[in-house]
Amino acid sequence: MKALVLAGGSGTRLRPITHTSAKQLVPVANKPVLFYGLEAIAAAGIREVGIIVGDTHREIEAAVGDGSAFGLSVTYLRQDAPLGLAHAVLIAREYLGDDDFVMYLGDNFIVGGIEPLVRRFRADRPAAQIMLTRVGDPRQFGVAELDGTGRVVGLEEKPREPKSDLALVGVYLFTAAVHEAVAALKPSWRGELEITDAIQWLIDAGRRVESTVVSGYWKDTGNVADMLEVNRLLLETVEQRLDGEVDPGSEIIGRVVVEAGARVTGSRIVGPVVVGAGAQVRDSYVGPFTSIAEDCQVVDSEIEYSILLRRASIHGVRRIEASLIGHDVEVTPAPNTPRAHRLVLGDHSKVQISS
Repeated sequence: MKALVLAGGSGTRLRPITHTSAKQLVPVANKPVLFYGLEAIAAAGIREVGIIVGDTHREIEAAVGDGSAFGLSVTYLRQDAPLGLAHAVLIAREYLGDDDFVMYLGDNFIVGGIEPLVRRFRADRPAAQIMLTRVGDPRQFGVAELDGTGRVVGLEEKPREPKSDLALVGVYLFTAAVHEAVAALKPSWRGELEITDAIQWLIDAGRRVESTVVSGYWKDTGNVADMLEVNRLLLETVEQRLDGEVDPGSEIIGRVVVEAGARVTGSRIVGPVVVGAGAQVRDSYVGPFTSIAEDCQVVDSEIEYSILLRRASIHGVRRIEASLIGHDVEVTPAPNTPRAHRLVLGDHSKVQISS
């Protein structure tokens, strides 16, 4: 069995962060989202992985390499334009051969991994196996319609008028039967080859398509709110580890990780929090569910429930919360103090904030 990981796409919902970074490499708990997916694939016993890449291919390839760091053998497959999930299957046809495969969207996070799903698929081998979850706005997703017995009778990609609130989770399992379906597709009204249309083709052709409705299982990290929520979920699992320097004037409460080379002085940190290697936290308060990446600086400031990317610096600011702050961003005081700040800043930004 192989895996097909989709790591193209422009990440419009995470702009301006994704103007300069691949959306799959934006970190949660100081590790790129894509890495969690690759680790989940390896944990499910899959070793051969094809990664679909687009304009950000150099960044993805530099981060993942040959896959050996994850126990995988990785092959990169270029997609010149984001023409749909089924188009990714089409261009991967030669690589996939007649093998069963799991298709994994690289910006999705599956709580608990995919090993149980892969095990069930290998045992039953339907033509396709999909996961569904209830969402507030199904217009943003592929949507499934079930009959009274729970059988899938219809699928539609990002419908203007959804027939249900059941969205397809970003993990699909297929046998080689899907290639016949993909070959028969025409572009949708969006101009893309839709994987939902391919699965509908299998249903119409009498092929067996299994589905499971899951709850609290999946997060699409395509927007800031979900990035912060996944960060929270992952930080809930950390255990205290103080490999860096923490001076006697600092107070560390709860599950806090201070990586080697990081320095905390005169500060109060309430976990769960991760402070990356080379980062400095000085005369500051860092609250729960905050990830501070490598070589960041937080000085004379307050921040919580936020993500700081590499080399970001915050000096003399109160108070930042529910924020995603990009690489090399500088946040400093300015006149006219607001009570709180909520920021989404692109890489290399310079922002002055009243404090």
